[in-house]
Amino acid sequence: NISTTPKRYRIMNWKNENVLIFLSILVLAILFMNMFSSPQSVNNQEIIYSEFVYKVRSGEVLSAQIIGDSAAEGFFADGTPYRTILPPSYPGLVEFLRKNQVQISYVPEEGTPWYISILIHWGPFIFIFLIWIYLMRRMQGGGGGAGRLFSLGKSRANRVDPNEHGITFKDVAGIEEAKDDLQEIIEFLRDPDKFRKLGGKIPKGVLMSGPPGTGKTLLAKAVAGEAAVPFFSMSGSDFVEMFVGVGASRVRDLFEEGRKNLPCILFIDELDAVGRHRGSGLGSGNDEREQTLNQLLVEMDGFDATDGIIIIASTNRPDVLDPALLRPGRFDRQIHVPLPDVSGRLEILQIHIQKVNVIEAVDLQVIAKGTPGFSGADLKNLVNEAALMAARNNEDAVALPHFEEARDKILMGPERKTMVMSEKEKRSTAYHEAGHALVAMLLPKSDPVHKVTIVPRGRAMGVTSFLPEQDVRTHDKEYLSNRIAIAMGGRAAEEIIFDELTTGASNDIQQATETVRNMICQWGMSERLGPIVLDDNQEQLMVGANFGREQNYSDETAKMIDQEMLYMINHYYQKAKTLLLDHIKVLHQVAEILMEEETIHGQRIQELLTGNPNRDAKTILTEPDPVT
Repeated sequence: NISTTPKRYRIMNWKNENVLIFLSILVLAILFMNMFSSPQSVNNQEIIYSEFVYKVRSGEVLSAQIIGDSAAEGFFADGTPYRTILPPSYPGLVEFLRKNQVQISYVPEEGTPWYISILIHWGPFIFIFLIWIYLMRRMQGGGGGAGRLFSLGKSRANRVDPNEHGITFKDVAGIEEAKDDLQEIIEFLRDPDKFRKLGGKIPKGVLMSGPPGTGKTLLAKAVAGEAAVPFFSMSGSDFVEMFVGVGASRVRDLFEEGRKNLPCILFIDELDAVGRHRGSGLGSGNDEREQTLNQLLVEMDGFDATDGIIIIASTNRPDVLDPALLRPGRFDRQIHVPLPDVSGRLEILQIHIQKVNVIEAVDLQVIAKGTPGFSGADLKNLVNEAALMAARNNEDAVALPHFEEARDKILMGPERKTMVMSEKEKRSTAYHEAGHALVAMLLPKSDPVHKVTIVPRGRAMGVTSFLPEQDVRTHDKEYLSNRIAIAMGGRAAEEIIFDELTTGASNDIQQATETVRNMICQWGMSERLGPIVLDDNQEQLMVGANFGREQNYSDETAKMIDQEMLYMINHYYQKAKTLLLDHIKVLHQVAEILMEEETIHGQRIQELLTGNPNRDAKTILTEPDPVT
């Protein structure tokens, strides 16, 4: 808020931001004034000197004003103004004019001021130079003026002393394995002689990789806080500039700062911005980025000593890094920071709710189980969204429904309260979601149904949410087959009840098709094609790396893949229809409840199934016979 800013700061800020623009406008104004101003009148008639003499002799000149030694101007007898340029030598001009009764006056010629001359000759160059300085300052983020311009090669690292941030391992949860791997780094920074006397060398660099939001930057700050050493942080993109050599200079300056503050930690966030594989891409590539990377390689393991400097870097894409960065002697320890499991999510939630007023009845274990795949940043956002919802509802504390509402908002988007569905659309959505839920309840090895709702959220008209009992990192063929049948359950219910197909199942078909293709081409779960990888689904790591790559199987194999995919999807689609037809009464009951209440929980669906005489236990879904 500018009103609360001290007056002195506002003046300095105004100077830093606008003085160059003001000077540029002033230079342009002076140039234009000098360009368009003239001591003569625009209506003066220019005549040559011989004509002027003739008119004087003929008595046509009424007055003459001699300007210095260069010109004369005045009026003819008829009142017309004139102007003439005098020759270098004109003896007897005054006597000549007096003899012909011409009124004579004299004014000295005004010379051009020195500053005007400088502006005329050097003004454009000064103006261009000032604009260049201004643009350089803007590209550097402002501040510093000319001093900033001549310090492009200086490191832009942000130094944080250990007593400033106060972050320790107590503030980090859910990644215990990564904390254990970093414990040696902390011990070395606290007592380096303990390792040196045994001849051991601590790793020079630690590369932390993992999905976004898992706490890599927070973990690096915690290491600095635990070791009580200076912490220099810098982003990988801060090294790369439009000027060649600036990035390499900043790398040198960063390590120079580190040597002055031994022991210390240098943290480079998003290393892939500067550490990508050299020679990648079509054409010559980015020489500035490669020079910066080369300088980083030299500083990490070159002739200059870096004992006492620990380099910690983080990235979401370790697969695109140059191999020279990952060899022993540089980033010789790699730590994967994964998404937290159930226990990890519970610990993270316990940290984040410390500053939130939560009622005692809230079971964080339920929230942790219902947020599979959430990172630490997602969980922090979840707690914040729940607190905001409680505040909007004028509640005194955050309850479990607020957390569930916040989770649904994060996963599926905000509730579309203004959207009004027709009765036909609402009924079709109710049977669609009831089909998903009922097939999931009838199949073994499927995630428990948490709740079903037909309240529109984001792009979805309705949602069936599941609550896994535990985090599973590998899935067997039966579980994946059940997921295909569950995905096709919504479309099957629509066909059974309405005998028509809608576009509401497009996302379900996409998920089912992707799962079937992965089962056949990636995971070797097709009895016909066998355990072989038929489709290299690895992302192209760089532009041009796999340019023009052809498929690695024959056209006949591609035809077999298409046949197998079509058969498997149709098989599980028919299985889903069979399950729903066998329990058609429960399907109608669940749909009617959704029409009336818009939401039904999984426990209630379980009670409806228990009272159904056609259902004693979960139906066993048999595997399809291979295509012959």
